[in-house]
Amino acid sequence: MLHRHIDDFSNDAAFQPIHYRWIRYDHISAYAVGAVIAAEDQRFFQHHGFDTDEIYKALNTYFEGGKLRGASTLSQQVAKNLFLSPARAFWRKGLEIWFTVLIEALWPKQRIIEMYLNIAEFGDHLFGIEAAARHYFGIPARQLSAQQAALLAATLPNPLKLQADRPSHYLYQRQAWILRQMKNLGYRH
Repeated sequence: MLHRHIDDFSNDAAFQPIHYRWIRYDHISAYAVGAVIAAEDQRFFQHHGFDTDEIYKALNTYFEGGKLRGASTLSQQVAKNLFLSPARAFWRKGLEIWFTVLIEALWPKQRIIEMYLNIAEFGDHLFGIEAAARHYFGIPARQLSAQQAALLAATLPNPLKLQADRPSHYLYQRQAWILRQMKNLGYRH
């Protein structure tokens, strides 16, 4: 959130307030939890902060000439978003690993997902699942349906480009994929 204001200042943009509202885990729809797990980290409950299978696949694709893609877990994303800048540097990745180990050692999985959903960016100057649910659907996060939660989760790779209030064909396809993954993971809708 602070970095968003720094970007605005650096780009001589007018001040825009951050839309944000913290909520407890028990006030978040189970569909929102399921949607971000389905979209971002399907082995969230099986790993201890690092998904070695996904890291291996990403590196293998890269070494075979493909594009390097992210393999960050929700825990790594919390570490990055909570403690670090979005800069892409070797030293930052080292600190991200350190903070991820600490987060996984000190917090239960429920706390990690609660933190993720409260600090994730869902649009321009729009942070957290509660602010997103109210902004896009006019409801609290605890009332999000599976379809609404999947649409919000579909924006997470790039919430400034993929906008829930103006869904593209790609965003609808991603939402449908997330809904199928949620069903496979046991989040029925």
